[in-house]
Amino acid sequence: MAKAQASFTCTACGASFPKWSGRCDACGAWNSIIEEAPLSSGPKSLGAKGRTVPLTDLSASEPPPPRAASGISELDRVLGGGLVPASAILVGGDPGIGKSTLLLQAAASFARQGLSCLYISGEEASAQVRMRAQRLGLAEAPVRLGAETNLRDILTTLDAERPRLAIIDSIQTMWLDSVEAAPGSVSQVRAAAHELVTFAKKRGVAVILVGHVTKDGQIAGPRVVEHMVDTVLYFEGERGHQFRILRAVKNRFGPADEIGVFEMTGSGLSEVQNPSALFLSSRDTPAPGAAVFAGIEGTRPVLTEIQALVAPSTLGTPRRTVVGLDSGRLSTILAVLEARVGIPFAGLDVFLNVAGGLRVNEPAADLAVAAALLSAREDIAIPPDMVLFGEISLSGALRPGSQTENRLKEAAKLGFTQAALPRGSRSGAASGMRLREMADLTAFTGEMFGAG
Repeated sequence: MAKAQASFTCTACGASFPKWSGRCDACGAWNSIIEEAPLSSGPKSLGAKGRTVPLTDLSASEPPPPRAASGISELDRVLGGGLVPASAILVGGDPGIGKSTLLLQAAASFARQGLSCLYISGEEASAQVRMRAQRLGLAEAPVRLGAETNLRDILTTLDAERPRLAIIDSIQTMWLDSVEAAPGSVSQVRAAAHELVTFAKKRGVAVILVGHVTKDGQIAGPRVVEHMVDTVLYFEGERGHQFRILRAVKNRFGPADEIGVFEMTGSGLSEVQNPSALFLSSRDTPAPGAAVFAGIEGTRPVLTEIQALVAPSTLGTPRRTVVGLDSGRLSTILAVLEARVGIPFAGLDVFLNVAGGLRVNEPAADLAVAAALLSAREDIAIPPDMVLFGEISLSGALRPGSQTENRLKEAAKLGFTQAALPRGSRSGAASGMRLREMADLTAFTGEMFGAG
């Protein structure tokens, strides 16, 4: 039997190498490569056998997992209806965005619903967490608090207390004495997450892990941590805006891409029941460069305002500034407008923004983006009672999106009376709205702006 060979892993980026070296070829870090013990290659003799794995049929029916509601409707929506026992949840977000505030409020709300909650902080002392709780009006909530980074001590405490919910803030500060690496390194984060997830499954304790993010917005550490947990949530928002978005990017117990909307106030985070009304500015006076997009976030229709500004450029290369949208998508739409419709943007600076700090990733926003750009360029305001949605193909054709009826119903509820959308959309009941269906971008620009 071949002998299992040891491998060497970089603690900074997680790259593997067959032998040790002083510098990681992948990320360039010095003295970051450590030796990892090899995995067992199998039974040492033919007589050594494992246990038989129990098997079931696909037709076997099991009751759905019980859920515990927090009383915070936006949080319960993102979790898929509530907290599932023995689940592992990873929450990431930018520094200072409000992750600890959100989870402290969630722990207090769960505790008031009858769940025993334990909050372990590895970044702050217990006195600092109590000060935050007093500021949020949560000092009387029955939440047990601890400050520790030694994972062995934390697991011993959890095993003795057996809470229904344990919050670890954060996974990058946890230290496992069996791993020879600094806290926050790839090896420590991976090992600590594995121990906590295993504990959650064996003891039936729901565990919420707070994760730091990199400058690219991804959760720091190995991506295998996101595979280990059941749910991955991102807490998003702009520092200059009071709105915060809790977005599910993975959920084994509910829909992915679901969002919850919160507003940061002096007394903590308050949930927003009608985000569409919040993300829309005053529509009394129409202004060029503004278009309302009827989008879908998870299972919820959300209306947002897309704003554009087009101005002559004094630079050799005009500026393209985008906030809340994919910059590559903007370049594609500008190219389609020039190649298929004959409207150039050369020599013009283009600024694009999604109002309210929301980030839009849906392709159906293409038509609203194009409308905002054309409105700003031609200095013609779009009717304030109109919503737009539809995907633009490279040929200039408009492609219908999904859940057209839900988009129109949400728009009608907020007072919009007409909609511009691709031809062939399954609109269903249009709620009395006037539908202006177009086949391609040329027809849209001709009808709306007299161009093309």
